[in-house]
Amino acid sequence: MRILKFGGTSLATAERMKALYQIAKSDDRQIIVLSAVSGTTNALVEISEAFQHGKKEAADAIIKELRLKYNAFIQELFTTEKGLENGKELIDYHFKLIASLSEQQFTPVEEKVILAQGELLSTTLFHFYLTEIGVKSRLLPALDFMKIDEDNEPIIDFIKVKLQELLDKDKDCQLFITQGFICRNSFGEIDNLRRGGSDYTASLIGAAIQADEVQIWTDIDGMHNNDPRIVKGTKPIAHISFNEAAELAYFGAKILHPQSVFPAQRYNVPVRILDTLVPEAPGTTIRAEGAIKGGVRAIAAKDGITAIRIHSSRMLLAYGFLRRVFEVFERYKTPIDMITTSEVAISLTIDDTKHLQEIKKELEDFGHVEVDYDQTIVCVVGDFSSSTHGYTSRVLDAVKHLPIRMISYGGSEYNISLLLNTSDKVEALKSLHTRLF
Repeated sequence: MRILKFGGTSLATAERMKALYQIAKSDDRQIIVLSAVSGTTNALVEISEAFQHGKKEAADAIIKELRLKYNAFIQELFTTEKGLENGKELIDYHFKLIASLSEQQFTPVEEKVILAQGELLSTTLFHFYLTEIGVKSRLLPALDFMKIDEDNEPIIDFIKVKLQELLDKDKDCQLFITQGFICRNSFGEIDNLRRGGSDYTASLIGAAIQADEVQIWTDIDGMHNNDPRIVKGTKPIAHISFNEAAELAYFGAKILHPQSVFPAQRYNVPVRILDTLVPEAPGTTIRAEGAIKGGVRAIAAKDGITAIRIHSSRMLLAYGFLRRVFEVFERYKTPIDMITTSEVAISLTIDDTKHLQEIKKELEDFGHVEVDYDQTIVCVVGDFSSSTHGYTSRVLDAVKHLPIRMISYGGSEYNISLLLNTSDKVEALKSLHTRLF
């Protein structure tokens, strides 16, 4: 069985939604995972924020605009009276539900109900379209099998059992459709896998049923060796390892959700990244091992980084110092990206500054604290195992004309990370591309 995930840009118009069947058409049994139609989730976030702040009129205006968009969408999607009627009834139901949530106390529970409506709409509309053109398909409600625990971690065993039960009910069906992103939490409430979670859903499903392959269909022909929006002459990577893909996804390659690699890696399910606009393109295949040993695969950049430096003479020859520093970040549930240390100083980076002031205040108990904003992590990804040599010097030579705030090497065999001012990012990416590729 194959898992095919289509993102919002692949559903941006009715014509693109229709084209999905031509891509998915196969004699093999498969599950199609859909995101919300492009722009929908952003609108639902705006509606939720308006409700949360008591701005009902503003919310109503966004609801009206979004509903008009869907009314136009179904006019292009369906050609029969029955299909159009089904589409209208579906839109009426979901938008009445969204509007009704303003009439009660608005909590995170209601917010997540609203955010779930995009995927529920897109999957049902696609199912209705397939029915209209005479293609047999079944809806697999993600809320019936996708579940997370109290730590927001997916429960793979639960997913496997419940999903298999649903698949076994329709053994003659070849095409199943389900929602990405949405799930239930440990309380049974509607929840989600956070932004970008549709990739994660596809990978979790692939892992749970040991799929032959997970395909991530997007609007670019695979993972490129640099950011094509900034650097000219980038090329798609034909083969890459799970470890390398995970580094790229985490450090800025937005084509793939960072968490989506791990379930497929754990259960050794190959992942392919493909282009809905050029379906014949080979894309990128992610497996346990890359195509070759040694060498640089790609460069990625992650913006919005804040660097923190703690200087303390008490750190010298002291044990437990790092633990106490890390506990500060743990208390505020703030992940750390990079870290470097010396005898009397620690430098680290974060991308979540929600609790920065509280963190800074507590860190000042340890010593002098400096904070640098508007930083970028540039990550060079490849096979940098201990048996390889020369790549670090080439990376540093490429950026020797730029001020580097931090360097991280050796924590992973798959990346060399550089921290620099965001204003120097473009020059760094171009210079590294010229030197390495």
